[in-house]
Amino acid sequence: MALETTAKALALWTLILLLAIANGLLREAVLIPRIGAFAGTALSGLLLAALILAVAYLGLPWMPVRRAGGLLWIGLGWLLLTLAFEFSFGLLRGQALVEILEAYTFKGGNLWPLVLAVTAAAPWLAARRRGWL
Repeated sequence: MALETTAKALALWTLILLLAIANGLLREAVLIPRIGAFAGTALSGLLLAALILAVAYLGLPWMPVRRAGGLLWIGLGWLLLTLAFEFSFGLLRGQALVEILEAYTFKGGNLWPLVLAVTAAAPWLAARRRGWL
């Protein structure tokens, strides 16, 4: 059961990752050029948070977890995978650690810290919304 849960949680996180990449492309190609850097960045953050919640809500019936503790562990796993991806990708691209950490502030419309909080809480929030908790 634990292996099945881990595999399904990883599959849902992979979907979140793909949506986050698409969201970043949308932000850079459409939102920022049309509505400006501050508003485009903020809207992108809100959109990504909503997408993460949608994946959690729609994917939850597929998951074999119904307890708050298990859902919080899944959310924590998603958060850790996201952080590992972000830091690894940034370092591989040659970004300095200071530059990577700049994304973890609320400057210039950046809502990345909020997106991370939503990522960690999304499975639990989805279960609450479904009335399972």
